[in-house]
Amino acid sequence: MRPEKIDHLGIAVTSVEKALPFYQSTLGLQVVHEEVISDQQVRAVFLQVGGSTIELLEPTSADSPIAKFIEKRGEGIHHVAYAVADIRAKLREAKEAGIRLIDEEPRPGGHGKLIAFLHPKDTGGVLTEYCQRVHGE
Repeated sequence: MRPEKIDHLGIAVTSVEKALPFYQSTLGLQVVHEEVISDQQVRAVFLQVGGSTIELLEPTSADSPIAKFIEKRGEGIHHVAYAVADIRAKLREAKEAGIRLIDEEPRPGGHGKLIAFLHPKDTGGVLTEYCQRVHGE
């Protein structure tokens, strides 16, 4: 079972306000959703581009995973997220193929989706996210 599409690209930024002018003024993208995801200690701002989105990820805490990512690697692409119809089935497939899972079970993510991450050491160095739209979204 293949992913349906690239759902979004997650981009780590120190400040959404500083990043937005490029995406809005230069690229002409519009913000379609914004939220704080408390358990991930991140502010997420989604901008529409075609059938996908760009997710700007700003840390809300100095010890959040995104803050640590920025400290270690700087701002930039954090992850690639693939839309899947059945996230649990995709996690089983990945595990059976020997891919290490960061998330053994899906968890709530931004924009009302279920999400789960695959370990970048087994995905060519790219943090990979599966996401499944919850019915009604």
